[in-house]
Amino acid sequence: MIEVKKLDEIFTQIKEYWQPHIVGTLNGQHVKAAKFKGLFPKHKHDDEDEMFLVIKGEIQIEFEDTTKTIGEGEFIVIPKGTYHSPRSEKESHVILFEPISTLNTGNTENEYTHKDLKKL
Repeated sequence: MIEVKKLDEIFTQIKEYWQPHIVGTLNGQHVKAAKFKGLFPKHKHDDEDEMFLVIKGEIQIEFEDTTKTIGEGEFIVIPKGTYHSPRSEKESHVILFEPISTLNTGNTENEYTHKDLKKL
């Protein structure tokens, strides 16, 4: 079924931070929506690149030797194998593009790990 989705309605349904929800699928990729606030643990994805598109707010991605700031309407692609740690001082709304196989915590499992994602 072909659907038009409204981002404001999607983000209204998301109640918890750092819990991605699947909002679309294309070419072996999930389109995920998540709210960020606080610091997410450092991790990497050995086999997958991932893209963060900021819809609302501002996030920082901390790398081994630098930090990148991504604002509303901006995106960043994190190459596979790159250690990174997202953070956001205030609530931010983010769309992620990742292969279906991508675990949100990459090479680690902890209280932030979500394997059975809700579809919106």
